Amino acid sequence: MAIRIRRDDALRYHREGRPGKIGVIPTKSVSTQYDLSLAYTPGVAEPCRDIAEDVEKVYDYTAKGNLVAVVTNGTAVLGLGDIGPEAGKPVMEGKGILFKKFADIDVFDIELNRKDPNQLIETIVALEPTFGGINLEDIKAPECFEIESALKEKMNIPVFHDDQHGTAIISGAALINALDLQEKKIEDVKIVVSGAGAAAISCSRFYVLLGARHKNIFMCDRNGLVWLGRDLDPYKREFANGDKPATLSDVIKGADVLIGLSAAGVVSKEMVASMGKRPIVFALANPDPEITWEDATSIRDDIIMATGRSDYPNQVNNVLGFPFIFRGALDVRARAINDEMKLAAARALAELAREDVPDSVIRSYGDEPISYGPKYIIPKPFDDRVLLWVCPAVAKAAIKTDVARKAIADWDAYCDDLEARLGQSRGFMIPIVNRAQVRRPLKRIAFPEGDEGPILRAAQRLVEERICRPILLGNPESIYRVAKEINVDLNGIEVVNPLEDKRRFAYRKELFQARARKGMTETAARRFLFRTRWFGMMMVRQGEADGLVAGVSMSYADVIRPALQTIGRNPRYSRVAGLYVIITKEGKRFFLADATVNIEPDAEDLAHIAQMSAETVRRFGVLPRVAMLSFSNFGDSRHPNAEKMRRATELVREAAPNLLIDGEMQADTAVVGNLLQEHYPFNRLGGERANVLIFPNIDAGNIAYKLLMRIGSCEAIGPILMGMNKPVHVLQTSSDVQDIVNMAAITVNETWEAGG
Repeated sequence: MAIRIRRDDALRYHREGRPGKIGVIPTKSVSTQYDLSLAYTPGVAEPCRDIAEDVEKVYDYTAKGNLVAVVTNGTAVLGLGDIGPEAGKPVMEGKGILFKKFADIDVFDIELNRKDPNQLIETIVALEPTFGGINLEDIKAPECFEIESALKEKMNIPVFHDDQHGTAIISGAALINALDLQEKKIEDVKIVVSGAGAAAISCSRFYVLLGARHKNIFMCDRNGLVWLGRDLDPYKREFANGDKPATLSDVIKGADVLIGLSAAGVVSKEMVASMGKRPIVFALANPDPEITWEDATSIRDDIIMATGRSDYPNQVNNVLGFPFIFRGALDVRARAINDEMKLAAARALAELAREDVPDSVIRSYGDEPISYGPKYIIPKPFDDRVLLWVCPAVAKAAIKTDVARKAIADWDAYCDDLEARLGQSRGFMIPIVNRAQVRRPLKRIAFPEGDEGPILRAAQRLVEERICRPILLGNPESIYRVAKEINVDLNGIEVVNPLEDKRRFAYRKELFQARARKGMTETAARRFLFRTRWFGMMMVRQGEADGLVAGVSMSYADVIRPALQTIGRNPRYSRVAGLYVIITKEGKRFFLADATVNIEPDAEDLAHIAQMSAETVRRFGVLPRVAMLSFSNFGDSRHPNAEKMRRATELVREAAPNLLIDGEMQADTAVVGNLLQEHYPFNRLGGERANVLIFPNIDAGNIAYKLLMRIGSCEAIGPILMGMNKPVHVLQTSSDVQDIVNMAAITVNETWEAGG
């Protein structure tokens, strides 16, 4: 999905809260004087002595083995050019986030005020004692070639310039599969490269490693064909070909492969039409490719195409490479990232794309079938399996080529360790948002607080990311005024004024008929429908909106009450209930219910809450393991409160015999798997800790989730309102833009899963 990023939003994202995007957190306890004595003096002297005797022990006692330096001098930052090291720092911090998110690698970003290659080399070499690897970033060509080459020669840790090798490796993987599908051999094909910078030269070198022939690679820069009759630097001269000047249009005739690493629009339909049979076109200029997907595929029905964009098939994205290559290299304490390791990464990616795609990945990308073929030649960026395929392949290549300091004896155990890291880095909302983005038609989500700043900003995001069609309810004058003040574009956003909308007359009649025998007068119905939340609820009831999200300026009761009186609860359940998703700092996920609605539920209500929670958790792609919480463990108390949870467990087993559920049990018993298995081996949670926690009353649930958020530093998503006839969700008053976008995406998916 091509997302339009606004200047104000980008600046606010980087500025608000703690400035920047990364920080340093302790990995050991420093909560007592004894801890402090271990962490610093006198305890720290012991590892210092050991490292002084054997420098390799630095990997055992320090963070070096999981620490990468992302280094730049700011001379070629994104598409901005030579903007300086300070201006490049936000990009380096962003790279650090990707390392951490995708491969659990820690990063220090280092911006150096050095343009002279020799000075830069000298400075980076001096960093070797601190880091397990060096990722060079945004250093201009041709100096980047000289710098990386010198560092590889001088340093005894991996050095990798992602601008060069990242695109080469990922596009190389895509090329392996594209050639396979087009039934061509790499040693026979004519390859035309549009562009002659660092990425173009490195891609060409990598294709040679894959088997392409120098004589079959034709490189073009803005002056046309790179050939020996021109005055060329040594790096372009490496791929000089031909004996006379030629344009890109001349060279591309009859070509099998076109690799675009240049600028938007430099390739025409006519050029693609002139290529050979079953052509392969990788138009990788970003954000706008050398030729659009629509133009290229409209002119050739036998084409396989890739771009750098996420809104078309076959995205060549560097995030498929560098985090996992470094992960594999660090895990064997490699001295370098060599050609064999890069080839191993590309081949692993190519092989993974030929595997059956699991449902979890398909769900993340909208439930559309995904299988190896012309529109799927490279794994998706958020395919969790990449970590488990690329890292072992890179590590094995390092060991085989003798650049590893550490061997791995048990590869199954290594993959288990990688999966543990995966759990810490996997984004809970990513698949949910992705599914909402690709489903059509876009669902209509009503927002009764249309003139609230966070709602307006979120609505703009929802339109630009194509998650839903937001409907803002309120006074249009106020909505447009606030939007102007905070620089929100309302283009594509529907604004509805309940005071003037003629539908309120039909809504009033419908509401009165529905509630006439439940204490509502026609006058009250009329009065209620001047209020945005009531009007929005009736839009959902009448099918003129698919869901509703509210709460940034309203109390929970102010949203729940009209929701129950208009939309109503699902008749399958005796109650509605609220579910919070709690994500710990380690990435563990727990689902807590009910913390927001039911003050003192009885056993029957709790049984329904447990079943609703399990259904909701399954929709998130998680296998529910439900614990019914109490102060008692499996009958060690006969108190009525414990008996209530025990009875609720029995009721759920009768209604849903295949659900993994047990109780009553204490909270620590539920969430500490070893404790549960050691003391209560008869439990029915399948040998693992619980992930769905059902509280005996609202006191316990509300206190627990708020303590987890404030003291435990956990992230909370929710509350997700369960048991309604149609999707209605209540925001916390502290919700920010991302919280609102997340809740809207959850609402959209709920409408689809309820049948459309």
